[in-house]
Amino acid sequence: MLDELVRLLLFVLPAYVANAAPVALGGYFPIDKNRKIWDKRPIFGPSKTWMGLAGGMAAGMLCAVLEAHLLRGTTFDLWGGKPEWYLASGFLLSAGALFGDLIGSFVKRRLAAAPGQPSLLLDQLPFILVALAFVWPLGIRFPFQPLALIALGSITIVLHRAANMFAHTAGLKRVPW
Repeated sequence: MLDELVRLLLFVLPAYVANAAPVALGGYFPIDKNRKIWDKRPIFGPSKTWMGLAGGMAAGMLCAVLEAHLLRGTTFDLWGGKPEWYLASGFLLSAGALFGDLIGSFVKRRLAAAPGQPSLLLDQLPFILVALAFVWPLGIRFPFQPLALIALGSITIVLHRAANMFAHTAGLKRVPW
């Protein structure tokens, strides 16, 4: 059971890394160019930037490359030593995580939540759910088992909160959520 949980976390690690990296690597060139739409609110907000998107993708892919090398031949080798599968899943998980984060920001802006304002579940779950949806076409099914999804959702909420508190303490975020 513990081995399965470790495998699950290693599998989604590129998504976690991609989602966290924009806090440190972003900051320039807002994706929505500060434009507002029909409700007179920003599309995503100023904290969603092209630098953050690029940094998140790069960090998620780097994580996948490191996993391909470090896990090869171990009991936690997710892809039987095939680096191309690490790269494919790493790319899709990273892109899905960042797209899911944008979806969460879009919904929060529609609900009149200010950038940086906490929103339980909208801050934590869209990135991981969309990341999983992006890897579905690869035929990977173990993360979609009900118990795995419950564990992943619960762990994601806790890890997200801990990462944000750390980023705030390190001076990377204005708020600890």
